[in-house]
Amino acid sequence: MTDERQSSGLGRAEDQVAAIDRLAHELEGIGRRESGPAVEFVRGGIVFAVREGGGHSFRLRPEIVLAALQTPDTFPSERGAEWVALASTAADAFTLDRARAWFETAWRLAGEAVERRPRMN
Repeated sequence: MTDERQSSGLGRAEDQVAAIDRLAHELEGIGRRESGPAVEFVRGGIVFAVREGGGHSFRLRPEIVLAALQTPDTFPSERGAEWVALASTAADAFTLDRARAWFETAWRLAGEAVERRPRMN
């Protein structure tokens, strides 16, 4: 019999995909669309996170991206300077915390961008 509980007793840890999927259901106003092999997470018409190749990319402020790139398992995203990619190969608690935090931050930033858009009369 295998024990699916971690030493903390809290049960099996989420992987990065499950953590992001859970957040996508918990946070408001998120659309999800497939774009080839990628899954895009959208808020107010703005793509703010993407799952591709097993990892995720997050659209953040440039200063956050610069700091994020100093952490393990990250690399510049091909999507541009406002994006950071996080590899899925690491499933430790720190990587999962970063994935959750960056997803929620990217979601908030997309919401702020939507609110700043000029409104049509």
